[in-house]
Amino acid sequence: MDRLVRCEIRSGRLEDELLAELRASLPTAADGAVVLFVGQTRETPGMPAPGQEAEAERHAGEPVTWLDYEAFEEMAIELLRTIASEIDERFGVRRIALIHRVGRVAVGEPSVVVGVAAPHRAAAFEACRYAIDELKARAPIWKAEHYADGSVWLGAPAREGPQAKGEE
Repeated sequence: MDRLVRCEIRSGRLEDELLAELRASLPTAADGAVVLFVGQTRETPGMPAPGQEAEAERHAGEPVTWLDYEAFEEMAIELLRTIASEIDERFGVRRIALIHRVGRVAVGEPSVVVGVAAPHRAAAFEACRYAIDELKARAPIWKAEHYADGSVWLGAPAREGPQAKGEE
């Protein structure tokens, strides 16, 4: 099966047309499963980054109004390609798209899209979950939640390597 790996960092919106494009371009005739994951901005807060706990507490109960993503783009793309290679090795899934947005992302808008195509659904689901979990844990992509009167940086320090098999 031909390998297709698409890794991107985008500053523009991730529109529905992207999902249709991935649905059409990821699978081959040998693939029986296509899994698309869309992560979108929610109004409820996430886990604050170390040192941001007091600021997060100050905004407790307030809705998030938007997120701001920043990335070390070259390093992020390299890591996304590494994750794609890990997916090929672990799950035998060779057709993968990892696309993340940077900049301001409003509530309800997508910030990340992961797509995988595989001959069978189990491998496709496992590969998709591994992709988003590893992207979130390791990629040099940072986000800040914005509220009506302030902001909070989110996330734990990046993990340096892949998750061990069987680890969750």
